Amino acid sequence: MGMVLPPDSNALHQCILTLKNGGVVVFPTETVYGIGADIRQSSAITRVIAIKGRPKTQPLLVHCADFEQAKPLITNHPPEASLLAEKFLPGSLALIFFRSPLVPDVVTGGGDTVGIRVVANPFFARLCRELGAPLVGSSANLSGQGATNDFSAINPKIIENADVAIDAGKTGSGLASTILDLTVKPFRLLRIGAIPPEEIEKLLGEKIRH
Repeated sequence: MGMVLPPDSNALHQCILTLKNGGVVVFPTETVYGIGADIRQSSAITRVIAIKGRPKTQPLLVHCADFEQAKPLITNHPPEASLLAEKFLPGSLALIFFRSPLVPDVVTGGGDTVGIRVVANPFFARLCRELGAPLVGSSANLSGQGATNDFSAINPKIIENADVAIDAGKTGSGLASTILDLTVKPFRLLRIGAIPPEEIEKLLGEKIRH
């Protein structure tokens, strides 16, 4: 059984220690609970995939404290990315970029793109900053099951197989992040989530593909 802790300073220290040693952590976000590992620990990322029962070819998202932390991981930076980051990040928008060599294959499912999330939850942001690296992960649910913003509703198998789980109770909106692909033009919406496509189109002044 993983260690379950409240989101305090002791938990932060324990998470950092666990992640640096190749462990897996369940964490709160402003959308739903996530499960992830240090981007520098490929074997731990493989564990995340196994715990979820997720296909290895399905990419994972890179969760960052801020957009600056993401920049070394991407190779394209269209001007629209800065507009989107200024308006919506940190927040419930994931952006797809072409990846840099710093992103391991296990993150992308062997593809040449990477999904970036800048998480607004204060505990998570502090965790990433003090760890000094993003977390690679996904929602804290078994593949095919629904994600949740309520810790008590997370499948017990997820908690059992993680090394540390942060219990922040019911937190976040419960709506998944919106995913927008910036590697194609017009930009393509891969998932409708907490941020409506109309808001993105209004900001950019152009239509996006659904």
